[in-house]
Amino acid sequence: MLIAIFTDIHSNREALEACLAHAAHRPIGRYVFLGDYVGYGADPEFVVDTVQEYAARGAVTLLGNHDSAAIGTPERMNDVAARAIEWTHRQLGPAQLAFLASRPLTVRDGGQLYVHASAADPAACDYVLDERSAGRSLQATDAALTFCGHTHVPALFHLTVTGKIAGFDPDAGVALPLTPQRRWLAVIGAVGQPRDRNPAACYALYDGGPRTLTYVRVPYDIESAARKIRDAGLPQFLAARLAWGR
Repeated sequence: MLIAIFTDIHSNREALEACLAHAAHRPIGRYVFLGDYVGYGADPEFVVDTVQEYAARGAVTLLGNHDSAAIGTPERMNDVAARAIEWTHRQLGPAQLAFLASRPLTVRDGGQLYVHASAADPAACDYVLDERSAGRSLQATDAALTFCGHTHVPALFHLTVTGKIAGFDPDAGVALPLTPQRRWLAVIGAVGQPRDRNPAACYALYDGGPRTLTYVRVPYDIESAARKIRDAGLPQFLAARLAWGR
């Protein structure tokens, strides 16, 4: 089965539409959304409605920390993020908020674990940034494959049978073999606000037959997304960073 995995859309309609259009040309058997549908961007209603439509068709949809904040759960955030969440909450209707509130923190699907951030403590939303934090996440589950987001930076880690952990920055467009002799943790990157100095939207394709993971970069209309952020009165920094990719 070919699985399309999306995370950290952050109310970016243009980026989400571009990624979904790209995926639509492939034989996707399952869609997975790892959370943070809202925050930062100017189209929270569209993004939540779109994800909800995919959920109704069987997609895996998780709760991210920005989604949790949008429904009123206290979250640690910087001032810019908090201002965006306050604005976002006012845009969402009761049905959209209820959908976010009903999302789980994790989903286990056979040998695969889906989580927004670290599996070590999904509710804490710790960042998986290096071998040490990846190790904590890998040690917290026996899943062969763990998929997460939250950092906005693509990364791939593996745990050997001898307990050694290694990680690397994956190249986009390359089908990376996830060998069964190791356990793997894939940080998918971000659809709506990449932070790896590449402004193109990022999602991933996991092919369960050959067990390969491909990180995909998709250009989108950044200027339109940025203009809508400015027009909404959201912090200017949120518009500018889309073009910076950081």
